[in-house]
Amino acid sequence: MHYDVFNGDADGLCALHQLRLARPMPEARRITGVKRDSLLLARIEGLQDGSITVLDISLDRNRPFLQRLLEQRNEVLYIDHHFAGDIPASRFLTVHIDPHPETCTSLLVNNLLQGQFAAWAVCGAFGDNLHDPARRLASTCSLSEQQILQLQEIGELLNYNSYGETIEDLHFSPLLLAAELAQFIDPLHFFAASDILSSLRRGYQEDMDFALTRKEHGPSGKNRVYFFPDTAWARRVSGVFANRKAREKVDAAHALITENIDGSWRVSVRAPLSDSRDADTLCRRFPTGGGRAGAAGINNLPAEMLEGFLAAFHSIYR
Repeated sequence: MHYDVFNGDADGLCALHQLRLARPMPEARRITGVKRDSLLLARIEGLQDGSITVLDISLDRNRPFLQRLLEQRNEVLYIDHHFAGDIPASRFLTVHIDPHPETCTSLLVNNLLQGQFAAWAVCGAFGDNLHDPARRLASTCSLSEQQILQLQEIGELLNYNSYGETIEDLHFSPLLLAAELAQFIDPLHFFAASDILSSLRRGYQEDMDFALTRKEHGPSGKNRVYFFPDTAWARRVSGVFANRKAREKVDAAHALITENIDGSWRVSVRAPLSDSRDADTLCRRFPTGGGRAGAAGINNLPAEMLEGFLAAFHSIYR
């Protein structure tokens, strides 16, 4: 029995798609979820003597489940770019983990495959707001500027679809998107032919129109903070809105804080693009926090910790 376990965002989807184009496994079972659903290995902790590919989810968050799976003699290939912490020593575990802020899981898979499906890695990198690495790779693919922009839109729309508290918040489930991508070897053919992409484009524009009416919180300064309401559109657009604001003001850090139904806060942090550091370090100070150096988040920040978070945010990014 083989399982593919992957993040439901653009990076996870494009990493998986590259890998399965190169190494088909039609009988593999797939485990995924919304972008913030990172405890995915917990869903298969009873597996024994199987094999698992893990893409774009935090080893640090999944360590106890991973350890148990390794003890049950499951062979695990783990490819990721988030903070990992201590990596278990096991003959059953193969890791390709690089937390450098200028890489992502799609780019790591591209390196392993020696550029075999590089255009999909470009999509994944654009989706993770890594525009410079995406363009550097695109420059090796004999693409026109129009084609590069099409790959950028694919990545950004796939990433937009991954944000939500539950699958019901999303336009399409990541499992459905993975099945859709599997029909296309070339992402430019996907761009031209997919009705799903057209639907995501319409949803993205509607949600972004709502988001752009939100004003910056507090007095203007180096960094920017935005508060969003507890609505499906706000949850869906939060990541791409934060990425857009980060590109507008590359020397500023950004925090997007969305109200949860239980009174806690969901936080997205973007480090300055000119100094991509410490977003993960900041968010791991708080319960349910994690991520990577350039972009991180907190799923459920207790209301009483909000002021402490804002103080720490502005302190780290003075």
